[in-house]
Amino acid sequence: MAFFDQYSAAWLIGLVLALLATGLVAGTLAGLLGVGGGIVIVPVLYHLFTLLGIDESVRMHVAVGTSLATIIPTSIMSSRAHRKKGSLDMALIKRLMPSVIVGVIAGSIASRYLSGAVLTAVFATVGLVVALNMAFKKDGFAVGNGLPGTAGTALLGAGIGGISTLMGIGGGTLSVPILNALRVPMHTAVGTGAMLGMVISFPGALAFLYNGLGVPLRPPLSVGYVNLLGMALIVPATMLTTGFGAKLAHSIDARRLRQVFAAFLALTSLRMFYGML
Repeated sequence: MAFFDQYSAAWLIGLVLALLATGLVAGTLAGLLGVGGGIVIVPVLYHLFTLLGIDESVRMHVAVGTSLATIIPTSIMSSRAHRKKGSLDMALIKRLMPSVIVGVIAGSIASRYLSGAVLTAVFATVGLVVALNMAFKKDGFAVGNGLPGTAGTALLGAGIGGISTLMGIGGGTLSVPILNALRVPMHTAVGTGAMLGMVISFPGALAFLYNGLGVPLRPPLSVGYVNLLGMALIVPATMLTTGFGAKLAHSIDARRLRQVFAAFLALTSLRMFYGML
């Protein structure tokens, strides 16, 4: 705990409040957008770790690993809330789940060898591309009608699982716009994305925990690449607001929901690009 002695009580209180606020916003987004909250948690943790002076070689890895761990309970609650609202398509889940898990495994292995700068670049680039697509896509735009064939669905699921693991997000960031472009109704895409977040976050978090065991320069109170302080403050806050987000999702029309989704993605990406300068 000597690490924290260099900071004033006011600064540490500010850190605690920032983590709690992160959880509140992340939980709302998990229910509202089906993104698992990682789209907020990763950049906030990254910048907090920067302020704390955490070494760049592990900064992004811990942000991603901690985010995946916090998404586990959030995605479970979000999935249950969306299921009650009838927004889960279990047929889609069953078709995508096997290849998504394969993608998570591939992403977990790759994360062990990729630098923090590469993980940051992946997060910022993919996030901005998805945001631009959501913001400027014309109503009614589609690239297909339902999931493609077996091979196409396998590639799609593996891509969602692998990239989401490297980004530390629950999967909704990618699955929501992709499913919507395949003519899946927006609210159903959001609910399905929440369920995929549960499929991605649990094995992804375990992998980051294992990959970071014994690695030097990690923040205090970290097990592997999962920071326990961040989890302890963020998870309760997300669980308080996930149900509210899910209810809010069903009071907003699909077009407005897409705009909100795009705005948060764009803001997050710009933050991450700024952090790379």
